Amino acid sequence: MVIKTATFVCSNTQISALPAPTMPEYAFIGRSNVGKSSLINMLVNQHGLAKTSQRPGKTQLINHFLINEKWYIVDLPGYGYAKVSKTSREKWEKFIRAYITKRESLQCIFVLLDSRLDPQQIDIEFCYWLGEKGIPFSLIFTKADKQGMTTTQKNVAAFKKKLGDFFEEIPATFISSAEKGTGKDEVLDFIFEVNKDFVVPIDYKKF
Repeated sequence: MVIKTATFVCSNTQISALPAPTMPEYAFIGRSNVGKSSLINMLVNQHGLAKTSQRPGKTQLINHFLINEKWYIVDLPGYGYAKVSKTSREKWEKFIRAYITKRESLQCIFVLLDSRLDPQQIDIEFCYWLGEKGIPFSLIFTKADKQGMTTTQKNVAAFKKKLGDFFEEIPATFISSAEKGTGKDEVLDFIFEVNKDFVVPIDYKKF
């Protein structure tokens, strides 16, 4: 898939204000500092589309970007930032979980994981929750340029083993580097194939 256009559409704190669910969308989520904004910018060939300079945990918005006038990338707030208050964390959880479970046009959640780290409990629990809710998701291991491939593969295998305790089938997995462009074609090809099966909801309703 070739990305010809990528345009910021809107930021929302209310689910009811999201764009009509008439095009497929793919949400990107992960712990703060996992490299989500850099990955999105790499995928769409625009250095500053998703903001990378904001303080981790500060932004709590759902950001929609229209790609090729045909589908959306959705940038979700990072989770697991220690300095966010309990009240803010609870508000985020309610807000994001409502989006994930009710958004008719959401085709896949890309869960971003730092390839330098051993499996983190917060990531494992989030994947388990997605499984319980029947939400399609894939894994993207970021920052693969920061260490040797042996370390990356070890950490990927360890995370997959953890998921194997819960899932009969491990979701699609990608290894990426925003700096080197690793994984770009694989992720975009995956989206291209999923888009083929998208059907606009006949009687969609806002919520």
